[in-house]
Amino acid sequence: MADAFPRKSRRFTWNLHGIPLGLFASLVGLTAAAWALTLYQTFSMDMPMGIAVRGGIGGMEGMAGMAMDGIAADGWSVAGATAFLAVWTVMMAAMMLPAAAPMIFMFAAAQARREQHVAIPTWTFVAGYLLVWAAAGLVVYVLVQFGSEFATSLDPPQRSKWAPLALGATLGVAGLYQFTAFKHICLSHCRSPLAFVAQHWRDGRVGALKMGMRHGLYCFGCCWALFAVLVATGVMSVAWMLLLTLVVFVEKLLPVAAASKVVWALR
Repeated sequence: MADAFPRKSRRFTWNLHGIPLGLFASLVGLTAAAWALTLYQTFSMDMPMGIAVRGGIGGMEGMAGMAMDGIAADGWSVAGATAFLAVWTVMMAAMMLPAAAPMIFMFAAAQARREQHVAIPTWTFVAGYLLVWAAAGLVVYVLVQFGSEFATSLDPPQRSKWAPLALGATLGVAGLYQFTAFKHICLSHCRSPLAFVAQHWRDGRVGALKMGMRHGLYCFGCCWALFAVLVATGVMSVAWMLLLTLVVFVEKLLPVAAASKVVWALR
């Protein structure tokens, strides 16, 4: 493994304690654009899309197909999957980039110590990170389609009976997962940008892509249960998106004790 941290560099100190303005501005702009697109998509659609919602909660028992603009309402389709993945990836960028910012800045700082070209490797790292969440979106698309088919195969009274049970089971699994060893292992990697870069550094653009994907996998291992709740309640629910964004941000960036208190207070 290449050494990501040579001993002497004034440039690294400047990057670590004063975030490069261009990188900061571009990351803020990307996150803001992702939120703008997500909110536009949310408010332009007819209904929130979620397995439990579509199963009968809130008077939605007659709903069938994907309640999202641009996704085919008649079930499985390449066009529907492509549209869903595009919307999902933009939404993940909006929700996850704020919490991933310290890791992105640490990668950029380490890259600046090694060579002058920082922007392309850094955005390659970000692309690798988002690629993992895009792949997760494909899994979500399949699960939502199967869930929709099951829900629409039931009579309205049956949907009203099973939807709360499905949502309750999802909440229970998500809550229990928060206490597992695997969750805490993934969270420890997400909370330690310096250690992650030092342990997993790879040179070059391919190396940056691999590092971004590795960090994305740790992030996914940390947060998948929370997003399972989002899928069950409504993928395009603004309230749930904002709440989970805050939970993820607090969980990753605050000290362990403080984060635990805030997360439990939000639940």
